[in-house]
Amino acid sequence: MDKKNGTYEELLENGRYFLKDSIRKTIDFSKTNQTQGFPAPPVEKPHNPKSLIIDMPMFDWGEKYDHSLVHAIQNRNSVRNFSKKPLSLEELSFLLWSTQGVKFVSGANVFRNVPSAGCRHALETYLTIFNVEDIQKGVYRYLPLTHQLVLEFEEENLKQKMIKATFNQKFAGEGALTFIWSSIPSRMEWRYGVASHKVIALDAGHVGQNLYLACEVINTGTCAIAAYDQEYLDNLLRIDGKEEFAIYIAPVGKLE
Repeated sequence: MDKKNGTYEELLENGRYFLKDSIRKTIDFSKTNQTQGFPAPPVEKPHNPKSLIIDMPMFDWGEKYDHSLVHAIQNRNSVRNFSKKPLSLEELSFLLWSTQGVKFVSGANVFRNVPSAGCRHALETYLTIFNVEDIQKGVYRYLPLTHQLVLEFEEENLKQKMIKATFNQKFAGEGALTFIWSSIPSRMEWRYGVASHKVIALDAGHVGQNLYLACEVINTGTCAIAAYDQEYLDNLLRIDGKEEFAIYIAPVGKLE
């Protein structure tokens, strides 16, 4: 077997090993930052207090939206064609609450509407907003502890740049907004060390599925994207690509 094929097979083997729990057999958990007494990383990135902050409306969502969970599951579908209708602030608030909303805080643990290994929640939620009522276009980040949005920055040609970031998948820039989840691995590594990275990927899947179901409730569509230009997207979000990097994307828009 030539070297090229052997290298490819090694990559496949490494990828499969990543999906297994076997790696835990090689871990010395006595060396994790948690067991050595280091404080846990912050559960939310800090933000500039001078930045624009938007309070998201909150409701009893069960009363606000009368929708069957069974119906949402049966009708979950990937949507790549969106109408030009804007999302309302209320609808965006519901999507944020559904995907990363906080139920309660207990010490260093923040319990949310999605599960996370060890309650570590190593994800940040960014939004490229194009067409949401009462919100100017730009790149925002969700602050789950206070259910707010912070304007990270405005960016020229943001739609075109989102499309470029996803290898010219046009629907990435044609919805009302696009969710981008980044990972801050140190939050999970603090507890699980090198076993962290599989469960971070699992956590992103939980968030993505909640977004799909929540979109069904408010007559919107989404389609998760895992194919993107890593360096370009990290640069677009102005994150370092090492301690924090993008891992998942999902455009959202009203249905035709």
